[in-house]
Amino acid sequence: MNLAAKDIRHNVGRFGLTTIGIGMLLMVVMGMGGIYRGIEADATLLIDEVGADIWVVQKDTRGPFAEISRVPSNLLYRLEAVQGLSNAREFVFHTVQREHDGRALRIAIIGLSWPRDKGAWLVLTEGRPLLQNHYEMIADESLGLRLGEKVQLAKESYEVVGITSSMMSAAGDGLGFVTVADAQAIQFDTSGEALRLERAARKIRGEDSEIGANMPILLDQANRPSMEIPALSRPQISAVMASVEAGADIDQVMENLSGWSDVSVFTRQGQRDLLLKGSVEKVRQQIGLFRILLTIIAAIIMALILYTLTLDKIHTIALLKLVGAPNSKILGLIMQESLFIGVLGYGIAYLLGQRIFPNFPRRVILINDDLVQLGLIVIVISVVASFLGIWKAMRVSPNEALS
Repeated sequence: MNLAAKDIRHNVGRFGLTTIGIGMLLMVVMGMGGIYRGIEADATLLIDEVGADIWVVQKDTRGPFAEISRVPSNLLYRLEAVQGLSNAREFVFHTVQREHDGRALRIAIIGLSWPRDKGAWLVLTEGRPLLQNHYEMIADESLGLRLGEKVQLAKESYEVVGITSSMMSAAGDGLGFVTVADAQAIQFDTSGEALRLERAARKIRGEDSEIGANMPILLDQANRPSMEIPALSRPQISAVMASVEAGADIDQVMENLSGWSDVSVFTRQGQRDLLLKGSVEKVRQQIGLFRILLTIIAAIIMALILYTLTLDKIHTIALLKLVGAPNSKILGLIMQESLFIGVLGYGIAYLLGQRIFPNFPRRVILINDDLVQLGLIVIVISVVASFLGIWKAMRVSPNEALS
């Protein structure tokens, strides 16, 4: 006869509520690990999907994802001349937040190097890649935009021509893919009044300079848009990325590029490390601390519940000792009940998580290694939590059965 099973049937209501409570607590622990895995996957998703082996960014920065980076657009042509590199592309990355249909719309804008990159590498659930240089966008489904819908960004409307899935930035913002020219237009958008004030200030600065005094005709250029003034450079981009040709030595390419004093160069793995060891690392530490605290709390709750259940069985335990039941039998009773609560609670946590986690605003990714690790932890805390009840049971005197 299994005493644990008999006792559980006798107190099925209490055991059921206890197990559900432990299961929901374990679901939170499980979800926190999945949230970190989701953040990690989102942070490195674009780096992995874009397929670039080399990232060239502003000198002494950790851009373009971990830090703001600005490089001249003509850097693209310098990379094309490097032996061993191919498929060099411009890259622009920034985040905007606008009002759309009465709600806040936050988009992580990615500028694709048109016409070399039209977004054909993206996995689309609907629509098509970009087919023209302006006013088209590929949007992630998390943004809530429909195919064919138009979004007002800067001074233009952009039509959603493609929909992707699970393409988000490290901050959890849905990605929107446009051409580099459109990304720059969105990033450097300025109101008309600000433009007029800048042109007036530019003309005043010219009048106060020696060049303006000697060549007044140059002051007429001050009233023209900045991009039309030959002396001013094109808007800067966030980075330039490139692929290493088949058979080329990436270490040799990196050594050649390391001599460029105006930029910093990172490999694909280097970019991953910058993200994972930066802001994502702090998130990992914080989530890890909460997981440890919740695990300790779960162990304490289980210990107190088992201790309470043991107190309810003091007379029964004393009677078992009186009739000669060995201590191992009593120990097994409490240990089995503890393991039953832990294992069943873990199962409830997993089943509830499968239904609840997909509705979270950020991805929750459960991997087998994390699930196995948590399962082992549950077994350990179940055993440890039973010690308090066992300690109390071992102190019960057989004479208490006669009182």
